[in-house]
Amino acid sequence: MFLTYILPLIVSIAAVSIIHPLLVKIALQKHIVDEPNARKLQERPVPTMGGIAVFFGIAVGMACLCFTGICSSLFVVIISMLVMLYLGTIDDMLDISPTVRFIIQIFTVLLLVYAGGYCLDDLHGLWGFDGISWYVAVPLTVVSAVGIINAMNMIDGVDGLSSGLCMMYCLIFGTVFHMVGYAGMAAMAITAFGALLPFFMHNAFGRESKMYIGNGGTMLMGILLYVFVASMVRSDDFDTLFDARGYSVVPFTMAVLAIPVFDTLRVMFSRMFQGHSPFKPDRTHLHHMFIWLGFSHVGTTLWIIGLNLTVIGAWLLSCHLGAGVDAQFYTVIITSVIVTAGLYTVVKTIDHYYPEQMQRFIAWKSRAKPKREGIFLHLQRFMDRL
Repeated sequence: MFLTYILPLIVSIAAVSIIHPLLVKIALQKHIVDEPNARKLQERPVPTMGGIAVFFGIAVGMACLCFTGICSSLFVVIISMLVMLYLGTIDDMLDISPTVRFIIQIFTVLLLVYAGGYCLDDLHGLWGFDGISWYVAVPLTVVSAVGIINAMNMIDGVDGLSSGLCMMYCLIFGTVFHMVGYAGMAAMAITAFGALLPFFMHNAFGRESKMYIGNGGTMLMGILLYVFVASMVRSDDFDTLFDARGYSVVPFTMAVLAIPVFDTLRVMFSRMFQGHSPFKPDRTHLHHMFIWLGFSHVGTTLWIIGLNLTVIGAWLLSCHLGAGVDAQFYTVIITSVIVTAGLYTVVKTIDHYYPEQMQRFIAWKSRAKPKREGIFLHLQRFMDRL
C-alpha cells in the first residue's frame, strides 16, 4: 500500500510544490500569460504553465513505481499525456486552429487504441449490446475521447474548477480501480490527485503564486480521464464488482463526467442554434452563470462539484431502486440535462421576466460573497510564500 499509493502521492505533491513557484517566475519573465479581455474573468495577466507542473508531478510520482513493474503498461498513457501537454501549451502561446487541435487529438486517441488497447468496445448490456465490433468501437472511441478532452478544456474558466473536478474524478476512479485490483490505474489516479492538490491551492487561493492550468493541463487531464473510462469499459473485471451491487459501468462513467460533458454539449448546441461556430468563445457556461449571479470563484467551483455529485447521487438512487442498465443510462442523461440546460434556462428565464428581483439577488449575493480577509487572507499569504 505504501509503495503503491502513499509514496507516489507524497512525491507528486512535493514535486509540484517545488516546481510551481519556478514556473510562475519563468512564465512572468517570458510573458507566457493569459491576458484579460471582455470574455475572461481575471483582471490581470496570469501565468498559464500549470499543466507543466501537474504533468511533472504525475511523471515523478509514477517514476517511483518503476521498480515494482506495475507501471510498465502505462508507458503509452504517459506518452499520450505528453502529446496533449505539448499541444495545449503551444496552443496557449500561439493559438492553434481547432482543425489542427482535432487532428492531433484524434491521432493521440488512435495511438491509445492501437498501441494500448484503450478502446470502448463493450457496452456492458446497454440496449442489449455487450461486445461491439471495432468498425463501430473505434469511431465511438474517437468521438468519446475527443469529446472528453475538449469538455475538460472548455469547463476551465474559474479558479479551481477544472482542477477541483479532476481531483474528485481521480478519487472516484482511483477507489474503483483499487477495489477491482487495478493497482497501476489506481496509482495513476492517486498520483494525479496529488499533483493537482498543490496546484489547486495556488490557483484557488494564491494571488502572486496564482497560475492557470492552461490548455496543456486540461487536455492532459482530459486524455487521462478518457483512459480511466476506457480501462473500465473495455474490461469485464468491473462487472463482478458492479453487478453485485446492481450498478452498470457505462452509466457510472457518464455520471462521473456529467457536468463537463453535458455543459459543453449545451453550450455548443446553443452556439450552433444561434448560427455561430460551436467553438466561438462566449460566456454561457455554467461557471459564467454562477459568477454573474455573484458567487465567488471558489463558491462557483463548490456549486458545480455539488451539481456533479447530484448526478452521481441520482444514478446511485436509480441503482438502489432496481433500475436496469438502460434506465440507469437515461437517469444520468435526464439528471445531467436538468442540472445543466435546465438550471441555466431557469436562471435566464427568471432574469428575463423578473429583472429587478434578479438584480437585487445579485447585489445581495455579491455583498455576501466571502472577502479576501481573515482566514482567506492568511491562506493567500501562505500560498504566496510557498
